[in-house]
Amino acid sequence: MRSYTTFSLQYAHRFYGFRGEAQYLHGHTGVLTIEVEDTINDGVNMVFPCNEIKKTAWDALKNFDHALILREDDPLLPAILDVYEKQGIRDGAPQNQMKGEAFKTDLATAYPDCRLVVTKETMTVEGMIKIVYDLLKDKLNIAKLTFTSGDNAACQEYETAGTTARCPLCGIALNEQGVCPKCGYGK
Repeated sequence: MRSYTTFSLQYAHRFYGFRGEAQYLHGHTGVLTIEVEDTINDGVNMVFPCNEIKKTAWDALKNFDHALILREDDPLLPAILDVYEKQGIRDGAPQNQMKGEAFKTDLATAYPDCRLVVTKETMTVEGMIKIVYDLLKDKLNIAKLTFTSGDNAACQEYETAGTTARCPLCGIALNEQGVCPKCGYGK
């Protein structure tokens, strides 16, 4: 069975090198749906608490919300960083409260202080799915990701890793020591 949750992400990007409207800097409201799969957990009668899916995923995903997403070879990137430097916000500002943890993968690098994500490939709906899976595949038993942005949508299904040992009291995955990180239950 599956549990799923959704996220709404506000972001700006452009398709550098693209011929068409998307070559211009523009913004979107994207909706990401994450589906996790496992057996029904006895005691709490759920696959995985949706609020815990949200907490686990949001640590990485908040880097994409109210952010600028540019490809690493986009000539706008140095210009944006120069403007941020002149404004005194390149290294963050007190108003920048929604920062995620910085990350660097083969597909993307997040610079939370700049509200900037730099990608290897153009950030399409398909590209966002690849990046999200890469960031969360070791944290959630992802069965499917769906991302919609304006009129664009894509989804990808994945082979799941099987069952995960979870707490019978709250449904959270047990850590390596067999202890629930949320309530302290021990196996």
